[in-house]
Amino acid sequence: MEYTKIKRMLNEEPTSFPEWVVPMAATLTQERFTGPEWIFERKLDGIRMLAFKNGSDVKLYSRNRLPQHYPAVAEAISKLPVRDVILDGEAAWDSTSRIAYHIFDILWLEGRSVMRLPLDARRALLKDLSFRPPLSHVPEITDNKPWERACSEGWEGVIAKRRTSPYEHRRSPHWLKMKCEATQELVVGGFTDPQGSRVGFGALLVGYFDRDDFIFAGKIGTGFDTKLLLELRARLDKLEIPKPPFTKAKGLPRVRAHWVSPEVVVQVAFIEWTAHSKLRHPRLLGVRYDKSPREVIRETW
Repeated sequence: MEYTKIKRMLNEEPTSFPEWVVPMAATLTQERFTGPEWIFERKLDGIRMLAFKNGSDVKLYSRNRLPQHYPAVAEAISKLPVRDVILDGEAAWDSTSRIAYHIFDILWLEGRSVMRLPLDARRALLKDLSFRPPLSHVPEITDNKPWERACSEGWEGVIAKRRTSPYEHRRSPHWLKMKCEATQELVVGGFTDPQGSRVGFGALLVGYFDRDDFIFAGKIGTGFDTKLLLELRARLDKLEIPKPPFTKAKGLPRVRAHWVSPEVVVQVAFIEWTAHSKLRHPRLLGVRYDKSPREVIRETW
């Protein structure tokens, strides 16, 4: 059925070659999942680049439509056995400082837009194009937990893409980026009230010790199920105190906050520390029962 759809679309009347296409962007997610409806690709640490070949004319643009000058890439694209094509990918440098263009999508082929085709169909079209260095296909990752492979191999992360998705000119929920995370033990110093249908609490207010200081590190609002929300709320209610326990507390919420004695240790995953020493995109991994709160210090900088 996919092949028939591809063939039908490629038989449509040609349209004029576009000067620019707004690239599809991935949405950051803290969820970790796999499924037959998704494919996974390595998230490359380079420059997002679209390549436009229209006859003998080749133009390379960044995602912000800034011209890019990579003669080796442009020459390789000019030699592709198609009259016109638009490719999407990432320009990156290998260990010998040579540029490579890692291609993961095709938007246009032989006078026709293929952006309405599902991802699997576009990948099939892309596979039919033979690439030679510095061009390469971005392969699918088939590991059971691709995000774990990414972190173990020092990648930036992975991108999950829905197989049935068309190419959209926006930041799409059909492309989800899972970045590699750091982990850190932290101590709960408070929590916020739940909002809407949420039960238990809204977010944990956490910190770490630096000698005699208890330093606020941010809020954790994801990684909980209903059972844990209720169990933790019951435990924290018994530890409630009238004032914040943090001695350095820039950025503490001023409303709907409750304070607790710093006795509960949690394990947290996060992307990085911000310039203001706060957790970026944290999520709860679990509660630690084997660690003394006073042993919890900042482990990375």
